[in-house]
This record gives sequence, structure tokens and C-alpha cells, in this order.
Amino acid sequence: MKKLLIANRGEIAVRIIRSAREMGIKTVAIHSEIDANSLHVRIADESVCVGGNRAKDSYLNVVSIMSACELVGADAIHPGYGFLSENADFASVVEKHGIKFVGPMAETIRSMGSKVGARALVEGADVPVLPGSSAIEDMAQLKSEVERIGLPVLIKASHGGGGRGMRVVTSMEDLEKTFHSAKSESQSAFASSEVFVEKFIEKPRHIEIQILADEHGNVIHLGERECTLQRRHQKVIEEAPSPVMTPELRARMGESACSVARATNYRGVGTVEFLVDDKFNFYFMEMNTRIQVEHPVTEIVTGIDLVKAQLQVAMGEKLTINQEDVEITGHAIECRINAEDPFTFVPCPGTLKEYLPSGGRNVRVDSGMFNGAVVPPFYDSMIAKLITFGSDRAEATETMKRALYEFMIDGIKTNIPLHQKILDTEVFEQATFWTKWIENDLLA
Repeated sequence: MKKLLIANRGEIAVRIIRSAREMGIKTVAIHSEIDANSLHVRIADESVCVGGNRAKDSYLNVVSIMSACELVGADAIHPGYGFLSENADFASVVEKHGIKFVGPMAETIRSMGSKVGARALVEGADVPVLPGSSAIEDMAQLKSEVERIGLPVLIKASHGGGGRGMRVVTSMEDLEKTFHSAKSESQSAFASSEVFVEKFIEKPRHIEIQILADEHGNVIHLGERECTLQRRHQKVIEEAPSPVMTPELRARMGESACSVARATNYRGVGTVEFLVDDKFNFYFMEMNTRIQVEHPVTEIVTGIDLVKAQLQVAMGEKLTINQEDVEITGHAIECRINAEDPFTFVPCPGTLKEYLPSGGRNVRVDSGMFNGAVVPPFYDSMIAKLITFGSDRAEATETMKRALYEFMIDGIKTNIPLHQKILDTEVFEQATFWTKWIENDLLA
């Protein structure tokens, strides 16, 4: 791999460029018109404008991105997260052009792209899943499945994510209305109205396992991340390790995640997400076939650079570590700093009049921002990831409180006050939160 094109923007593009440079790989940044002066453009070896400001005209424009690749002579593409990172058709186009796609094969992405198909695949690999159905065709089938599974249930978009196309049903009287509502939102958001139904767990935890696999059949896991603190299915704070994890539960969840990777012939880094109930039974939810936003907390507690690992696997190298070599040391916490009102969550694009990120011992900031940088209204509102480390969770928390206090941003609103409110609660201190705790309890 000599020249890597990063098909993304913002902090993840900056993150990829940094690891690539340390490996001696030249980098190419793509950008929209409004991102011409962005940090990832400034620090890359080359840059190419691929279109207008809307994502569909630039960061989702496959023709423009492939043309840019040919223009600069790139021999590899890293998709980051979001945008085209889990688009099987894009991965297929890249592969057909003889360019390395830094991620799993297109067929693997496709196999995990449908939640219905993924459920069937992992059940065959003896991985626990919630009681659920295949794709629902009509009301008669839906009523039959709900009677079999038992209320409450979730109606979910098969090709969805981020909570869209997802509805809780607690009463048979609401079933038909909820069914059509979920199908309509799914069609609008994902161009597919296919939905399925599965058992709804009251007050679950969301815990994910990071896996790493090469093309030679080696698969390991790098422990878990606690991702329960969410708002409307969007993660707010993540931790590694989970404060409720035991060595026995980690071993079982880790082996299940590795089984999913083997069943899909996985290559690269990926994340297997699980729901965990109050009795610590865990159930497969989905697999993310890309680098995760929250990957830094795993890097910190394991000492493994996940982006470098991605690039090495893409070059055909074997994993350099075995499962027994993986050690989890200390505790890491990540707060997603978003350009938005901290309590109404209305996005707040604009120009950063002042941007002075936190620093000091055990603090890491992943960001694409700087003084005078523009936060556009066209993309995700996250502008930085603030990560802290400690010998234990209490120390990591105290460092995070200090770092949030120090983080200076002027010109836009951010959600830093929300993070401070969360960290000051007894619920956070005792880790007794659940996936809807923020919206149902903290902000109710």
C-alpha cells in the first residue's frame, strides 16, 4: 500500500491520516466544497474536491470518489465510518477496480446489511439471538409472530440503524398502526420497507465486542465497550471495559463475537453489538463492518492501534497477536462532543471563534476542528471525541470531569453541559443506567 485515499471527512479522516503517515503511507483527502479548508485536507499529502456540500454530491458520490482515486493513483481506499463505509456496492466497485478496500469483503458487508439475514446467519453459528421473526409480509403474519413471541415486541427496519424504523408495541390494539408507521419510516430512511419483529427487553444494556480478523483465518476479540448511555439510539458516552463485566461473561461474549466473524469470513476490524438483560443474558443485535466512532477507548486499554491493524490486514498481513496476548489495562471513557444545544439537541452549525481542547495527563482529543473552523450544517454534528484514561473507572471519571471543564469552545453551542450533568449523577457513578435512562429519567 503506497497511497491511501480516505473516503471520509472530519475527525476520522484525521485519525486515519495520522496512522497512515506513521506507517509511511501517502494519503489523499477528498472533500466537499465547504470542507476545502478542513483539517483533514490540510494534513493529507494530497486532496481532491469531489463535489458539492450535500453528502450525496460528495462523500456519497461513488463516481466522483473513484475518479479521484484514478486521478491521484491511489491503490487503497479507507471508508472510515458512516457515509459509504458499510455500502456493499461501493466495496464491490473498489474491489473490481483492483483497489484495496480497507474493510471486509463486499459479500461480508452485504451479509450483515440485512438484520433479518444477519439473525439467521448468527443463529446458525450458535450465537444467542432474541426471539424474533423473518421479514414480515402482512398483518396476518405479524399477529401470528407477536402471539408466538409475546408482548412487548419491537418492530424493526431490516436495513435500518440509528433507531429509525423502530417501534415498540405493548398492546395488540396498536399493532397495525405501529406496523405501517415503521414500514413507512423505513422506506423513507433506507429505501426499503422490510421490517421484522423481535422480543423487547425492558431496560437493557448495550455492550459491544471489538473483533480483529485477518484473511488467513485468525480471529481475536479485544474486549468490550459499554455503550448503554444513549439518546434516541445515538451513543453519548462509551467506556472500556464495561463496569458490569466479569471475566466469565467477557469470555462468552468474546467467543460469540468471534463466531460471528468466522461465520461471515470476516477480514479487518469489526464490532458485534449485543443487548444484555438484567440477568446478564446477552443477545446478538447487529454487526458493524467498519471502524467504530468509539474505537479509541479500546485502543487505550489494549494498547493496539486499530487503524494500523486495519491497514495491515488490508495489505494481507497476518495478525501479530493471539487471543492470550490481549490484556485490558485501566479504564477509558469517551464523551462525544456535538455541535448542538445540550438539552434540546437542536444542531448548532457555525464558525468556531475559539477552540481550545483539553489537555494534560491521560487526556486524548480526536477532532478535525481548529480556531476559525466551520461546522457545516450538512453532516453529523459531532466535532470532537474527548477520551480520558485512568487506572480505574473512578480515576478516568475524575479526569473526564476536569477535561470537560477545560474544553473551551466559543461561537456555537455544544453538549458539554449534558456530559457534565451525566457524570455528576449517582446513576453514572454506580453504573446503573440503561439505554433510555438519559431521555426517560435524566431529562424527563
